[in-house]
Formats: sequence, C-alpha cells, structure tokens
Amino acid sequence: MSKIIPQKPILIILYGYPGSGKTYTARQLNETLLSAHLQADRIRAELFESPQYDKKEDTIINQLMNYMAEEFLNAGVSVVYDINASRIGQRFTLRELAKKSHAENLLIWFQMDTETAYIRNKKRDHRRADDKYSASWDKNSFKELISHMQNPTNLENYLVISGKHSFQTQKNAILNKLREMSVIYSGDTTNHLAMPGMVNLIPQANNGRVDLTRRNIVIR
Repeated sequence: MSKIIPQKPILIILYGYPGSGKTYTARQLNETLLSAHLQADRIRAELFESPQYDKKEDTIINQLMNYMAEEFLNAGVSVVYDINASRIGQRFTLRELAKKSHAENLLIWFQMDTETAYIRNKKRDHRRADDKYSASWDKNSFKELISHMQNPTNLENYLVISGKHSFQTQKNAILNKLREMSVIYSGDTTNHLAMPGMVNLIPQANNGRVDLTRRNIVIR
C-alpha cells in the first residue's frame, strides 16, 4: 500500500488518557504516513522481562526513544512518538528535539471522558496487536496517573480529536492539519517505501533490570 511522504520530517506527539486510543491511532497513522512508529510499551517489553513502570525504568525508555527519534528526524524520517506525553516539560523537550533536527512538531490530544477510558483500559485484550504490550491499571492507579497529567497550553501546536471517533474521521482531521502546516500536500503518495529496520540501541542502565537477551527492537 502506498504511503504519503511528508515534505519535511515531523515529530507527532500523543497525549490522552490510557485507553483513549493513542497506540491504535499511531499504528494506523504509521500505515498512512511514511514514518517510524516508536512505541514505548513495545520497547519496554523488549527491554524488561517484568516491567515495573517506575521512574528509573521510565527514564531509560524516554532516553532511548528520544535518541531514536532524533536519529530518525536527522535522517529526514518522520516519527510517530507513541508514549503519553503527559507533562508540559516532557513535551517542551520533544519540541526542542524536533527544532534541533529542523523538523516540525504536532501534538495530538485524544479527548475522552475518564469513565470510558478506564473501561476501555480494563477491557484490553493482550492478544490484540494494539494491546499486546500495554499496561492495565486498577481504579486507584488509573486515577493517580491521570491526576498528574497536564493539558496542552496555547503555547503548544496541538490538534484535538475524539478518542471515540473512527480512525477514518481522526485521519481526515490529522491530514488536514498536516496540510495546513505544509507538511503534506494533496495527492502526495509513493509506492517506494523506505522502511526503518532493526535497531539495537540501549543506553547504559543503572538499575540492573535490563534483560540483555531482549535487545532487538523492530520499529515499524
């Protein structure tokens, strides 16, 4: 299937409650745009046999994803950065990374009520590709997680989409925004796909939990 080639690299950042459809949309968007899909949950599962989801582990994941994102952007490859960029400071760092790499950036805000997001989170089926590596949260941990999220501000370039809409509706909104940003143009497609291959990039870990037998990561 042909993909749309961005006229310039763009870093697409995601924000929304667990269960709001970020990874599903990221995967589908990656099948529409010529880009690298950096999926935090997949990388965590590759690095850690029994993920703890603690601060040290998060630091390793963030360092690795930022490094790979910068490498792809510098090579002219757009990136769908599939992690919940829940903090203003985190998103500022990503915008600066894109700026340093002479790339555009767009934050996609998945809006959904908390109850629907929680129910979706509890019903994750880890046999499905989009849920295979995702974490499941109980009610208290879910509330704790979202209590620390910081909504986008007017200083950020963001697009609001509904997590309840179909991907086709979401895709149309995203592509229209990318056209407004002059990142893509109508009719830009290609049949020659340059797919990112295997990477083996693991920063020095200090917590001793990295399973070095699980090093290979496929970036789709």
